[in-house]
Amino acid sequence: MIINGLLAGLVAVTASCAFVGIIPAAIIGIVGGVLVVFAVIFFDSIKIDDPVGAVSVHLVNGVWGTLAVGLFAVGPSDAEGALYSAGPAAGLLMGGGIAQLWTQFLGVITVGGMTVLLSSIFWLVLKATMGIRVSEEEETVGLDISEHGMEAYSGFIKDASGMGGTRSSLFPSSSSQESPSNL
Repeated sequence: MIINGLLAGLVAVTASCAFVGIIPAAIIGIVGGVLVVFAVIFFDSIKIDDPVGAVSVHLVNGVWGTLAVGLFAVGPSDAEGALYSAGPAAGLLMGGGIAQLWTQFLGVITVGGMTVLLSSIFWLVLKATMGIRVSEEEETVGLDISEHGMEAYSGFIKDASGMGGTRSSLFPSSSSQESPSNL
């Protein structure tokens, strides 16, 4: 989780890095690091399968970072030493009002909507042509074993409670001849 917190902070500050000062950048990163913890808990609670927290790191903190531009951008200036002369207007917390935050919000909604639409079309076509599920047996054992013949993280104990079968019942060895009814 520590690495995810670091990654979340970096993802969050990426959208705004050229448009905010040092202190706001640190605030954006710290909020991102904390936000990822709650996002992982949330996605686990609604049964989203995200074993490495990629959705929490990239989606949640990408949205936070994009909105953070609308909060912390210093605004363009031609003054010597200014961060930028062309770019986003000053953010809400920097005296610029709500306009830039609204623009960032519309950007998040637009990109999110287009992503959902195009991804849905892609997955529906893929489902209709090739299928997108593995067998129930492969789900239970894990694709690392069925695809590669070994565990991805050997040494970690896998919680098999509530699963339909055990490794020996799904892949009986030659010395153990269990019937399919045991599955």
